Amino acid sequence: MPVYCDTNLLVRLYAEMPDSAQAVRRFEALRRDGKTRLPITWLHQLEMPNALQQLVFLARNGQGIRMTPERAALALADFDEDLAAGNGLTHSSVSAAELVREARELSLRHTANHGFRAYDIAHVTCAILLKCESFWSFDAKASKLAELEGLKVL
Repeated sequence: MPVYCDTNLLVRLYAEMPDSAQAVRRFEALRRDGKTRLPITWLHQLEMPNALQQLVFLARNGQGIRMTPERAALALADFDEDLAAGNGLTHSSVSAAELVREARELSLRHTANHGFRAYDIAHVTCAILLKCESFWSFDAKASKLAELEGLKVL
């Protein structure tokens, strides 16, 4: 699996946000290719519902994009449907034990110097464990970590 995206990018595929058009263009190019699908781990599945509900919270408090509970529910249903159908996404397994072990090593190598969050460490670790070559994110910190670990950042 050559391409990994974090939830920061993934949520932009299903909710209208800044940079969504760019994310959708990347994803559609993968779908047209038909060979490459984005790996989706338990971490993505944990984060997607929360990320969408956080957008609802931000919208209710006058921050961020316009996201209603109904739009969030539809976005999550679209994500679940794409994953179930293998429509550009594929279930990918990363064990918690492997993730913890490798994430600890990344943290010890980089966090004191760059201030990475556990979120950054977890997603880059998943990309490495899944033997991905590229890392997609709109998060500058996660992208920096991926680059430090030798992944091609798009």
